[in-house]
Amino acid sequence: MPSRSPIRVTEADVDHAIAVTQYHWFPGTTLIVCAVTLHNGYVVTGTSACVDPALFDEVRGRSIARDKAKGEIWAMLGYAARQRYAEGR
Repeated sequence: MPSRSPIRVTEADVDHAIAVTQYHWFPGTTLIVCAVTLHNGYVVTGTSACVDPALFDEVRGRSIARDKAKGEIWAMLGYAARQRYAEGR
């Protein structure tokens, strides 16, 4: 039986799936939501919040929220890759 190539999802795969990234900071809070729209129209979100408002950094909060959204995409792409593998494609 021929061996199969390893199942792999890369950061480039995740980045390639993203069509639009939007952020919302709720005024008066440290909550930031990142909404990532994929090319197929599906929307994934990530959030960040700072416990101490004195330490709030919007740029860092956006980065954390986006990283969390990308983690969700990574999991979905991993599932899809494993499903294709299980089906022998």
